[in-house]
Amino acid sequence: MIQIKSFVCNPFQENTYILSDETGECIIVDPGMYSGYEQNDVTDYVQNKGLKPVLLLNTHCHIDHILGNKFIHDRYGLLPCFNEGELPVLESAPAYAAPMGIRYELSPLPQKYLPESGSISFGKSELELIYAPGHSPAHLCFYSPADNFIIGGDVLFYRSIGRTDLPGGNYQQLINSIQERLFKLPDDCIVYPGHGPETNIGDEKQYNPFLT
Repeated sequence: MIQIKSFVCNPFQENTYILSDETGECIIVDPGMYSGYEQNDVTDYVQNKGLKPVLLLNTHCHIDHILGNKFIHDRYGLLPCFNEGELPVLESAPAYAAPMGIRYELSPLPQKYLPESGSISFGKSELELIYAPGHSPAHLCFYSPADNFIIGGDVLFYRSIGRTDLPGGNYQQLINSIQERLFKLPDDCIVYPGHGPETNIGDEKQYNPFLT
């Protein structure tokens, strides 16, 4: 069974996730650590739980989700994994970080890219890749059929959806991704989003004002 630990990071209040199972292996998803306190919070958790980080995943490459990529690489030797369609988003981050007053240490580049479908594994656990563009050009979500949850990034939030006014965003594409891919999951599937509290598929089908 996968255990999930979330950390709220950086000025954008982004959710960073650590997923681990009984083997002690873990993956770090969307590291947004910005301050030394936030960095220590994550590394202390890994150390205190006796975990071994084996993968660094990015759902997408907006700056709030990659601020900790270099730190994780320097600390654990992990290169980020994301879909190749997000590379222009990653490469554009330095241009807008400074005007926003954000200190950004350049993320390393992937050694390999994640496909639009398939699965990834760590320990005894497996996550399915769900391609869900719209908020960003090649956004991926990570779904666990065994434990019935999805790490959703900035696609679907509690009673809201990801913004689509950033470069590479497309409102109709985002709506289609949610309705045609995420809404195919079980109603009781828990959604762990990139910002804000968790929710579930059934509630968002019924109550999300953007989707009802």
